[in-house]
Amino acid sequence: AAAASARRPQAAGDAAAKRGIPFKGTAAVGALFTVSDGHLGRHFCTASVVSSPGGNLLITAAHCLAGRSLSPAAGVVFAPGYHNGKFPYGTWNIRTVYVDSAWAQDQNPNDDVAFLVAGERGRRIQRHTGAETLMTGRPPQRVQVIGYPDGTNEPITCTARARNFDRAHEMVFDCDSYTNGTSGGPFLAHVNPKTGNGW
Repeated sequence: AAAASARRPQAAGDAAAKRGIPFKGTAAVGALFTVSDGHLGRHFCTASVVSSPGGNLLITAAHCLAGRSLSPAAGVVFAPGYHNGKFPYGTWNIRTVYVDSAWAQDQNPNDDVAFLVAGERGRRIQRHTGAETLMTGRPPQRVQVIGYPDGTNEPITCTARARNFDRAHEMVFDCDSYTNGTSGGPFLAHVNPKTGNGW
């Protein structure tokens, strides 16, 4: 599922919170960048490749794409595995965005999920990056959360137990440093240590 939550400020007497730590990234998670007249802009959100028959599907937070153009002149690209100015799997144009009709109607945070179609027809990003397995309706569990803060060119990661929030429609985790730009990052469970992919 897509992540979009930041931890509340630490209160006096609270135990020290975990922090997201920089790392070199994983192939199936990357940053979304603006592009204008062929020039790459700044990254602004996080997305993940999810396993699909077409091999070209991503998941992110719906609010990340709100009001953004997908035209060739001024669009959005996905950079899987991006870190420190390196694009190990290239950049992939975002062609289509799908959001729940409930999100489109009133932007309810419980429906803040978007699926994106990446790349040109016939090119399958999943062949190059692998993919996460989309799971829904699972109970809270230990998760690895990856995101790209706006102020850095490295992704961060933190592993913590997820818990229910807002009558179990959303889940949160307790790690600091998940600032703007980390929206859309995955909550990954059962991560394979060799591939970095999970549920």
